[in-house]
Amino acid sequence: MAGIGNIFLGDDGFGPEVMRHIPHRLAGPCVRLTDYGIRGMHLAYDLLDGWSALVLVDAVPGRGAPGTVHVFEADHESLAVCAGLDAHAMDPGAVFASLAALGGTPPRTVVIGCEAETVEEGIGLSDAVAAAVPTAAQAVEDVVTDLLTRSAAGGG
Repeated sequence: MAGIGNIFLGDDGFGPEVMRHIPHRLAGPCVRLTDYGIRGMHLAYDLLDGWSALVLVDAVPGRGAPGTVHVFEADHESLAVCAGLDAHAMDPGAVFASLAALGGTPPRTVVIGCEAETVEEGIGLSDAVAAAVPTAAQAVEDVVTDLLTRSAAGGG
Protein backbone atom coordinates (compact mmCIF):
# COMPACT_ATOMS: atom_id res chain seq x y z
CA MET A 1 0.00 0.00 0.00
CA ALA A 2 1.35 3.40 -0.94
CA GLY A 3 0.32 6.80 0.31
CA ILE A 4 1.44 9.47 -2.12
CA GLY A 5 1.34 13.25 -2.16
CA ASN A 6 3.10 16.42 -1.16
CA ILE A 7 2.29 17.57 2.38
CA PHE A 8 3.40 21.10 1.47
CA LEU A 9 0.61 21.50 -1.10
CA GLY A 10 -2.57 21.46 0.97
CA ASP A 11 -4.90 18.60 0.02
CA ASP A 12 -2.16 16.91 -2.01
CA GLY A 13 -1.00 15.64 1.40
CA PHE A 14 -4.09 13.40 1.61
CA GLY A 15 -2.21 10.13 0.93
CA PRO A 16 0.42 10.66 3.64
CA GLU A 17 -2.27 11.74 6.11
CA VAL A 18 -4.37 8.63 5.47
CA MET A 19 -1.24 6.50 5.98
CA ARG A 20 -1.00 7.91 9.52
CA HIS A 21 -4.51 6.55 10.20
CA ILE A 22 -4.06 3.01 8.84
CA PRO A 23 -4.07 0.43 11.65
CA HIS A 24 -0.60 -1.10 11.98
CA ARG A 25 -2.24 -4.52 12.41
CA LEU A 26 -2.97 -4.37 8.67
CA ALA A 27 0.76 -4.67 7.90
CA GLY A 28 2.21 -8.15 7.68
CA PRO A 29 4.25 -10.46 5.50
CA CYS A 30 1.97 -9.84 2.52
CA VAL A 31 1.15 -6.18 3.16
CA ARG A 32 3.63 -3.33 3.18
CA LEU A 33 2.43 0.11 4.28
CA THR A 34 4.62 2.93 2.96
CA ASP A 35 4.24 6.69 2.78
CA TYR A 36 6.07 7.47 -0.46
CA GLY A 37 5.26 11.17 -0.29
CA ILE A 38 6.78 12.60 -3.46
CA ARG A 39 9.28 9.78 -4.09
CA GLY A 40 7.77 8.42 -7.31
CA MET A 41 10.96 6.84 -8.56
CA HIS A 42 11.36 5.02 -5.23
CA LEU A 43 7.88 3.51 -5.69
CA ALA A 44 8.69 2.55 -9.29
CA TYR A 45 11.86 0.74 -8.17
CA ASP A 46 10.00 -1.01 -5.34
CA LEU A 47 7.38 -2.21 -7.83
CA LEU A 48 10.16 -4.04 -9.70
CA ASP A 49 10.03 -6.58 -6.83
CA GLY A 50 6.91 -8.06 -8.43
CA TRP A 51 4.02 -6.98 -6.23
CA SER A 52 0.74 -8.86 -6.72
CA ALA A 53 -1.31 -5.72 -6.05
CA LEU A 54 -0.89 -2.05 -5.22
CA VAL A 55 -3.26 0.18 -3.29
CA LEU A 56 -2.55 3.86 -3.96
CA VAL A 57 -3.97 6.55 -1.69
CA ASP A 58 -3.87 9.99 -3.27
CA ALA A 59 -5.69 13.25 -3.81
CA VAL A 60 -7.50 13.36 -7.14
CA PRO A 61 -8.45 16.40 -9.20
CA GLY A 62 -11.67 17.95 -7.96
CA ARG A 63 -14.43 17.21 -10.44
CA GLY A 64 -17.14 17.19 -7.80
CA ALA A 65 -17.48 17.87 -4.12
CA PRO A 66 -14.18 18.26 -2.24
CA GLY A 67 -13.75 15.44 0.25
CA THR A 68 -15.53 12.86 -1.89
CA VAL A 69 -13.71 9.53 -1.69
CA HIS A 70 -13.54 7.31 -4.78
CA VAL A 71 -12.31 3.71 -4.99
CA PHE A 72 -11.44 2.51 -8.49
CA GLU A 73 -9.06 0.28 -10.41
CA ALA A 74 -6.32 2.16 -12.25
CA ASP A 75 -6.03 2.01 -16.00
CA HIS A 76 -2.25 1.74 -16.33
CA GLU A 77 -2.19 2.26 -20.09
CA SER A 78 -3.93 5.63 -20.14
CA LEU A 79 -2.11 6.86 -17.03
CA ALA A 80 1.36 6.07 -18.41
CA VAL A 81 0.59 7.46 -21.86
CA CYS A 82 -0.67 10.74 -20.41
CA ALA A 83 2.22 11.22 -18.03
CA GLY A 84 5.35 10.12 -19.82
CA LEU A 85 8.63 9.44 -18.06
CA ASP A 86 9.51 11.87 -15.29
CA ALA A 87 11.87 10.63 -12.58
CA HIS A 88 10.96 13.55 -10.34
CA ALA A 89 7.16 13.39 -10.53
CA MET A 90 4.85 11.60 -8.13
CA ASP A 91 1.61 11.26 -9.99
CA PRO A 92 0.63 7.63 -10.66
CA GLY A 93 1.07 8.03 -14.42
CA ALA A 94 4.69 9.09 -13.97
CA VAL A 95 5.30 6.17 -11.60
CA PHE A 96 3.91 3.65 -14.11
CA ALA A 97 5.81 5.26 -16.99
CA SER A 98 9.02 5.05 -14.94
CA LEU A 99 8.26 1.43 -14.06
CA ALA A 100 7.77 0.59 -17.75
CA ALA A 101 11.04 2.38 -18.63
CA LEU A 102 12.78 0.20 -16.04
CA GLY A 103 11.34 -2.95 -17.63
CA GLY A 104 8.70 -3.61 -14.99
CA THR A 105 5.01 -4.37 -15.24
CA PRO A 106 2.50 -2.68 -12.96
CA PRO A 107 0.46 -4.89 -10.66
CA ARG A 108 -3.29 -4.70 -10.30
CA THR A 109 -3.75 -1.23 -8.82
CA VAL A 110 -6.64 0.03 -6.75
CA VAL A 111 -6.77 3.78 -6.14
CA ILE A 112 -8.42 5.31 -3.12
CA GLY A 113 -8.67 8.94 -4.08
CA CYS A 114 -10.17 11.98 -2.47
CA GLU A 115 -11.31 14.99 -4.44
CA ALA A 116 -9.11 17.92 -3.50
CA GLU A 117 -10.33 21.38 -2.66
CA THR A 118 -6.96 23.10 -2.90
CA VAL A 119 -3.39 22.17 -3.76
CA GLU A 120 -1.99 25.62 -3.10
CA GLU A 121 1.19 25.96 -1.06
CA GLY A 122 0.55 25.35 2.61
CA ILE A 123 0.60 22.57 5.16
CA GLY A 124 -2.67 20.97 6.19
CA LEU A 125 -5.74 19.57 4.54
CA SER A 126 -8.90 21.56 3.87
CA ASP A 127 -11.75 20.78 6.25
CA ALA A 128 -13.64 18.72 3.67
CA VAL A 129 -10.62 16.59 2.80
CA ALA A 130 -9.56 16.18 6.44
CA ALA A 131 -13.07 14.91 7.21
CA ALA A 132 -12.64 12.23 4.52
CA VAL A 133 -9.50 10.70 6.08
CA PRO A 134 -11.36 8.16 8.30
CA THR A 135 -13.54 7.09 5.34
CA ALA A 136 -10.44 6.57 3.20
CA ALA A 137 -8.65 4.66 5.98
CA GLN A 138 -11.64 2.31 6.24
CA ALA A 139 -11.68 1.94 2.45
CA VAL A 140 -8.00 0.95 2.55
CA GLU A 141 -8.72 -1.66 5.19
CA ASP A 142 -11.66 -3.03 3.15
CA VAL A 143 -9.68 -3.16 -0.11
CA VAL A 144 -6.64 -4.82 1.48
CA THR A 145 -8.85 -7.39 3.24
CA ASP A 146 -10.59 -8.14 -0.07
CA LEU A 147 -7.27 -8.48 -1.94
CA LEU A 148 -5.89 -10.83 0.75
CA THR A 149 -9.06 -12.92 0.73
CA ARG A 150 -8.96 -13.24 -3.08
CA SER A 151 -5.27 -14.11 -2.98
CA ALA A 152 -5.82 -16.81 -0.33
CA ALA A 153 -8.69 -18.23 -2.40
CA GLY A 154 -6.45 -18.29 -5.49
CA GLY A 155 -8.40 -15.53 -7.21
CA GLY A 156 -5.43 -13.16 -7.44
